[in-house]
Amino acid sequence: MSHKHTFDHLYYIVKPGKKIQLKNYDPGFTEGLADKKEAKKALEEDQAALAEAQALLWASEQKAVIIIFQALDAAGKDSTIKHVMSGVNPQGCEVHSFKAPSEEEKKRHFLWRPARILPGAGRIAIFNRSYYEEVLVVRVHPDFLKGQLLPRKLRGKDVKKIWESRYKEIKDWEKQMTEQGICIIKFFLNVSKEEQRKRFLERLDKPEKNYKFSAADVKERVYWKDYQKAYEDMLNATSTRYSPWYVIPADKKWFTRTVVADIIAARINQLKLKIPKLSEEEMADLQEARKVLEKEA
Repeated sequence: MSHKHTFDHLYYIVKPGKKIQLKNYDPGFTEGLADKKEAKKALEEDQAALAEAQALLWASEQKAVIIIFQALDAAGKDSTIKHVMSGVNPQGCEVHSFKAPSEEEKKRHFLWRPARILPGAGRIAIFNRSYYEEVLVVRVHPDFLKGQLLPRKLRGKDVKKIWESRYKEIKDWEKQMTEQGICIIKFFLNVSKEEQRKRFLERLDKPEKNYKFSAADVKERVYWKDYQKAYEDMLNATSTRYSPWYVIPADKKWFTRTVVADIIAARINQLKLKIPKLSEEEMADLQEARKVLEKEA
């Protein structure tokens, strides 16, 4: 399917081995898209392309897909998932929100939670936040480590060693998942501090959005620089050839949704999936079924 706008996906990738700084990424960037109207056309095309790609994924049952969304509060994770995946068959797609771990989850390895909800062949799993919270919010608030299951060798050690250990475990685990046929697509929605402030105010000003507001979100703004550093280190440490990170500008939601849909459709198409061929016996069964149906006419 031809697109009226072609996106440069490589622009958004954090190249493995290359250290990036988030200050060099413009959250308001729109890659030449003029306005919402033009973006809507591109999004509709990408939604159609994504629906086709998912149908092939479902039919072939050869691969599975995990789509990860990480971002600060009010960056647009929920609305991006809603708009991008609106044309996808819900039978083959599940969304999992990673909230604060339960007491039961704290007693287990931090990758136990995602391991329990890995998608089966032909399916898509969307992680709204993910196991990466364990090197983000837990890093900004290391007190959250209390009560967690930690390797004996890391107990009482400099917390920096904990993040380095978790980066390695994540990379090894994602490599294993990829080798088993799971395509992992990771997005960091990069919102500016000023745009986040505006969106928080909007949640306060509009009664229909009050439910989205949390006083705790505003308190977290105090740690803005700490979060930027945590995200930078995480992106630099865990963007790999087999599972790269995409830094997506998030100040213009209409652009965020469009480029995310474009990347997901392209990544699934790159899997080169094929409709399964039936065996001679199965083809013979089809012919028999045709004869039965034609006799009914």
